[in-house]
Amino acid sequence: MDDADGLHRFPMKRRGFVMSSLITGLTLATARADTPAIHTDATGLVAKEVQIPVSDGHLPGYAARPAGVGPFPIVLVIEEIFGVHEYIKDVCRRLAHLGYYAVAPELYARLADLSKMTDPRQIIGDVISKAPDATVMSDLDATTAWAGDTRGDLSRLAVIGFCRGGRDTWLYAEHNPTLKAAVAFYGPVNTPDTPIQPHSPLDLAGQLKCPLLGLYGGQDVSIAESDLRVAQDKARAAGQVVDLVVYPDAPHGFHADYRPSYRKVDAEAAWTRAIAWLRTHAVT
Repeated sequence: MDDADGLHRFPMKRRGFVMSSLITGLTLATARADTPAIHTDATGLVAKEVQIPVSDGHLPGYAARPAGVGPFPIVLVIEEIFGVHEYIKDVCRRLAHLGYYAVAPELYARLADLSKMTDPRQIIGDVISKAPDATVMSDLDATTAWAGDTRGDLSRLAVIGFCRGGRDTWLYAEHNPTLKAAVAFYGPVNTPDTPIQPHSPLDLAGQLKCPLLGLYGGQDVSIAESDLRVAQDKARAAGQVVDLVVYPDAPHGFHADYRPSYRKVDAEAAWTRAIAWLRTHAVT
């Protein structure tokens, strides 16, 4: 159902968004879900950990693509605050089975080994808040270039991000004019401005450079629906395509199958929309 404010809600049950802190939406993030996490095998793929050249050395990452010569359409996969762990790697393999070259750089590797951290407050305070946005954008540019040099097709480039990676997806879509499409799974659009993170996605929404799909949970207390609406309006006023979808009963992290927040029906519906968005906008 389409609302007058331009946001879609599926199904239409209750109002949804409430403003709170990002921490609230992540306190259960590292606990196990009740059902087994999805495991996508690598049959027919080239899937492995990689080292990505960046301005000051190399970042570890994970890449998965179909076996074969290519070139393949590139999808940058931006991690949650918990790093490039098995869930993010599995997302890369899911994309690779659909014909994409999916690459997930470990954007916070300079600051910490996130695989050894589980407290969201500590991660955000000691790592996430200390990562300059300019460095994140530069690293994503470097990842794009590396993918283009290793059987990726730079003319078919997209980005998809989860949690904090949803915020960075907005920012990268506001930064890189060569992107064809972007998909943000939740993630805040209105974050505090700091000297090293000087602009939120909301601030820069009028500079969006590609069509963007945003997928949000109505029970996600970390994001205000009003912020989403303003970001969408600013981007559309600048002539860009933005589609924001709210799943009313879904919490933060509803796509993350290793968390208690996982909601299978909404996760599958959102994933179907995400892939359709890439294909609609020539990333196929």
